[in-house]
Amino acid sequence: MKEKLHVKQYLLNLQNSICKSIEAEDEKSKFQVDKWTRAEGGGGSSRIITNGRIFEKGGVNFSHVHGDELPPSATTSRPELRGRSFEAMGISVVMHPHNPYVPTAHLNVRFFVAEKSGKDPVWWFGGGYDLTPYYANESDCKHWHQIARNACLPFGENIYPSLKKQCDEYFFLKHRNEPRGIGGLFFDDLNEYGFDRSFNLMSSIGDSFVNAYLPIVRKRKSTPWGEREKKFQLYRRGRYVEFNLVYDRGTLFGLQTGGRVESILMSLPPTVEWNYDWNPTRGSPEAELYDKYLRPQDWI
Repeated sequence: MKEKLHVKQYLLNLQNSICKSIEAEDEKSKFQVDKWTRAEGGGGSSRIITNGRIFEKGGVNFSHVHGDELPPSATTSRPELRGRSFEAMGISVVMHPHNPYVPTAHLNVRFFVAEKSGKDPVWWFGGGYDLTPYYANESDCKHWHQIARNACLPFGENIYPSLKKQCDEYFFLKHRNEPRGIGGLFFDDLNEYGFDRSFNLMSSIGDSFVNAYLPIVRKRKSTPWGEREKKFQLYRRGRYVEFNLVYDRGTLFGLQTGGRVESILMSLPPTVEWNYDWNPTRGSPEAELYDKYLRPQDWI
């Protein structure tokens, strides 16, 4: 499938552009590049930033792996693909800031091909992005979702509402009965528009991430904070860890395919706390996150 090379080049260019934008905003730390290979086939490049002026930890990872058989995480909902070989490539971005008033942000865009001798290849795109604030701001939420809507709008009025709904449903911790954050966009198994249109939608979403996130970073990075805010950030980071280790399909896919553990778990925050049966004080800024923001809603 010759289109794979086009997708791969786009993903590599996206990795470069996001890293340059993050470095320019941080002004202190640079991404360290860690190239790796996978014994079963393929490899990638992990780029990690730590102890920056703004970002405590962040990663912008590219991977391109292949294997003889799709893992259970990829075939549970599509059993007809069992026994096919696969190629998977994608970019995964997670940024964890120092300042609790700056949200954590996540982006993933990916492409899969499943092939079998004598049969047509089955391909699809997936990805999206979501925002995880600790001390949320309504204008930030509106900005995030407006940029997301703008990225989808050239492909139809119904795309953003559909992808937003999928995001709200996907980034939900069932055992906590709460969303991970304020959502954004999520899609998987995307191929119904044909290759070019599906690829262009994925690209539009990937290209819009920096414009969605960095204006929020600039507005909040100088907000004063202290021990109270930091402890709440560490507590809420626990939800991030729980989701990624229990529910996240990308994490499960990477582990089930024998992926590189350091790169797969790059998304986890550097420090985190779990406090037994903790609840925010009614009327507090911490309670506002639960009462106002951790509720799926129309932000635009």
